[in-house]
Amino acid sequence: MLTKEGRPTLADGIALGLIATGAVSVAIGAVVAVVTAAFEVFGAAPTVSMPVHDVELTALDDVAGVSAATVDSALVTVPAMSSGARWMLLLETTLPALATVALCAGVWWLGVSLIRSRPFRASLGWLFAVAACLMIAGSLFGQLAGGIGRAIIVQDLTAASPGAEDVLWTLLVQFDLAPVGWAFALALVAGLFEIGRRLQRDTEGLV
Repeated sequence: MLTKEGRPTLADGIALGLIATGAVSVAIGAVVAVVTAAFEVFGAAPTVSMPVHDVELTALDDVAGVSAATVDSALVTVPAMSSGARWMLLLETTLPALATVALCAGVWWLGVSLIRSRPFRASLGWLFAVAACLMIAGSLFGQLAGGIGRAIIVQDLTAASPGAEDVLWTLLVQFDLAPVGWAFALALVAGLFEIGRRLQRDTEGLV
């Protein structure tokens, strides 16, 4: 709701302020997650979730009603992890986090713009467009970087102890395309703000 002066009501202003604050909190959380991942990956003994194959879960052999059980991943601690693998695993976390920060920046600025009754700003369209691009890059390249990092680990383990490839996937990248769909939605939002800005400019020119 808007007041007679065109400003949001007090309740709307509070709601928009909470949304903007929440967006900032999420962005800070994404940055903290990257820093935490960096400390873990570059630590003395990093633990990585590795995809495995043909590994049975024998702990459930005596459970009634279970005929067979297998696992598709395992937490593997690799003290001698190469620097290339460490950087790839860090990129797996960093790239999606950048998209999150860009999206939250757009939501925060949109909230501030709505409070000021200036929703159609050129900067908003650019922010959401950048967030859409980063979301695609973060989703695809982030998952690819993680797969490459794990492949490097398997290669190093196999060189030191032949047979590791019999349990660990040499290279396995399972792409989640859901963020790509959200990125297309963001691209439409960016286009919407650009169209709204042009209409607003044309309307102001007629007054």
